[in-house]
Amino acid sequence: MSRAALVVIDVQESFRQRPIWAYGSNPDLVRQVERLVAAARERGDLVVWVLHSEPGTGGLFDSALGHVRLIDGLVPAEGEPTLVKTAHNAFTTTNLQQVLTHAGIQDITVCGIRTEQCVETTARVGSDLGYRMTFVTDATLTFPIPHRDLPETATVAEILADPRTLSNEEIVTRTEYALAGRFATIRTVDEVTGAALAGTRS
Repeated sequence: MSRAALVVIDVQESFRQRPIWAYGSNPDLVRQVERLVAAARERGDLVVWVLHSEPGTGGLFDSALGHVRLIDGLVPAEGEPTLVKTAHNAFTTTNLQQVLTHAGIQDITVCGIRTEQCVETTARVGSDLGYRMTFVTDATLTFPIPHRDLPETATVAEILADPRTLSNEEIVTRTEYALAGRFATIRTVDEVTGAALAGTRS
């Protein structure tokens, strides 16, 4: 029985439809996620795919529009569950914990979109639930965050030009500082996949 799981969070077409997509922090996200998935499968770990949905909103995360699906290149293998959430973390509105408990999971590795939002929140909740969490930063992606006083109608150009905008680099640094030693172990894709090749556990 598997004792570890890789949870891939919100790597979905919805984000690619946004103008800010071109300014994401990690152009290699899909390739990095693919590497983690391949390593998890090689170890016999459980891979869980999570998508975010906002039903009835008419926005890019409304399933009715067809964008709530994995980005091209990512394909679940037979037996790998795909869960759909409506909250920031992957636990609250899904049966993720039941899936993990049934599989005997104690260790969880998380990756996906966005670094500081759904991935970080899942790491925090998972830690509070008693799981040993690993956060693979270079298999996450985020976007510049506008200041709260900037109008919601602001264009990408206006967001990027605003000196109050939080950059990708600042977001990643703050997320790692907040998680490390509290909620998760911070690791790289190379470290996780290297451990797999060496036959060791994280």
